[in-house]
Amino acid sequence: MSDLVNDHLHETRNNLVNEITSLSHSQFNNRLSMNMWSIAQVCHHLVLVEQATIKAIEWGLKKVDNTQTERKNVHLILDRTKKFKAPEIVEPDIGPFEVQSIIELLNGSRNKLLIFLDTVEGKSLLAKKSFKHTALGELPLDQWIEQIYLHEQRHIEQIKEIKLLLNARH
Repeated sequence: MSDLVNDHLHETRNNLVNEITSLSHSQFNNRLSMNMWSIAQVCHHLVLVEQATIKAIEWGLKKVDNTQTERKNVHLILDRTKKFKAPEIVEPDIGPFEVQSIIELLNGSRNKLLIFLDTVEGKSLLAKKSFKHTALGELPLDQWIEQIYLHEQRHIEQIKEIKLLLNARH
């Protein structure tokens, strides 16, 4: 994994934690409507996505066919005008959640990801092998890693928006 990707993962996660650390229990768990997630649910979703990404990379590495997949513009994830339906496997629990326990889950999933990536032999395989992403289609495995922090950046913007809407209510 490149230093740049590692820096982006680290910086984005720090930004996320900074956004949620000072939230009260009700700010963290309040849903503005039944078709919107709470900030806590957004964070739980990010944990689940990180865990699912590890699985996707594992499965992609095990695939026998080594077809070179075209690189995708993973930055499309940042376009919040495009809505994506979260696959069931990464839909968050209803909660409620504690801020500190979510931070621990986020730290745990990130540590698992970094440990897993350190164990990947032949890092060049990550650019050569792919696995199907629900929103982006067949995606090279190294771009699965990149989409983690881009997806997180997308949701940080959502969290900022939810915080503004919650503040407007009071």
